[in-house]
Amino acid sequence: MPELRHDPIQRRWVIIATERARRPSDFSVSNPPSTSDKCPFCEGKEAYTPPEIYAVRDHGGPNEPGWKVRVIPNKFPALRIEGDLGRAGVGIYDKMNGIGAHEVVVESPQHVFDISDLPVDHIALILKTYKERINDLRKDPRFRYILVFRNHGLTAGASLSHPHSQLIATPVTPRIVAIELESARAHYTLKERCIFCDIIVQELQTRSRLVSADKDFLTFCPYASRFPFEMTIIPRYHSHDFAQEPDTQLDNLARHMKEVLLRMRKALNNPPYNLVFHTAPSYHLQSKRPGYWTTIEQDWHWHIEVLPRLTKQAGFEWGTGFYINPTPPEDAARFMRETEI
Repeated sequence: MPELRHDPIQRRWVIIATERARRPSDFSVSNPPSTSDKCPFCEGKEAYTPPEIYAVRDHGGPNEPGWKVRVIPNKFPALRIEGDLGRAGVGIYDKMNGIGAHEVVVESPQHVFDISDLPVDHIALILKTYKERINDLRKDPRFRYILVFRNHGLTAGASLSHPHSQLIATPVTPRIVAIELESARAHYTLKERCIFCDIIVQELQTRSRLVSADKDFLTFCPYASRFPFEMTIIPRYHSHDFAQEPDTQLDNLARHMKEVLLRMRKALNNPPYNLVFHTAPSYHLQSKRPGYWTTIEQDWHWHIEVLPRLTKQAGFEWGTGFYINPTPPEDAARFMRETEI
């Protein structure tokens, strides 16, 4: 019997279509390895990209070989950093200028297949680069939110196969994040507890959707998973802001992420996927309306979504906002746990 499951954080319903249940081998999507020919992100090709904004280096100067992680402006940015917001009304509508920042984090000088191929200490450097860039972009009072994400594979939106991720700073809080913030605040107002911490306790008790857990981090398949083998990586301790994490914790996160991504890679035959960081908005720079983000340090909990791209949305999904997931998260988590790496 199919089930309708409700996500209390995103406030959406998901259909778990148990009669369509599919195993990992039933999904045919995969990512073939690529070559480094003409890749502008490889070491020695620095002249083919815009000048770097930030880099972690072993040697050499800006825009020269010798870097380990490199941050550059996106050549075709979704938003541009120059100008003012220009907020205005257009009858019943509202508009503003497309102000923001769009950066690319080139994760390695080598043309490896994926971030999971890199050593743990290198993955930690990438995470620390995210932290550095978020904190720097937050100094601009025009930016309300900084989103970190990575697209792996053509069907996940990656136009280049060299391992890279992106940061986009926006002048408004994205709708998905805003809904999560509202849900977290409502739960805290009612119960004086973080909803994410409550979910962590429950997932550790039931363990049926658990993929991996260590002393600091937990990965599980959400109860109302939208997609087959969707996972959430979250700190087991309460923490509202990824950009305030000490470097020692980012070292531990790198170790946990590598395990989870390798597990997914083997279980699902190198799938295309999206990795999305949900952290606190730039609330410290914003003038606050009464009750607006006043409890965010207590009610919000940063987390990472891991979204394998194994299915496609069609008319029903677009018309209703529902998702149909043919793989129950309990089955998905079990497959992931049982995959040896």
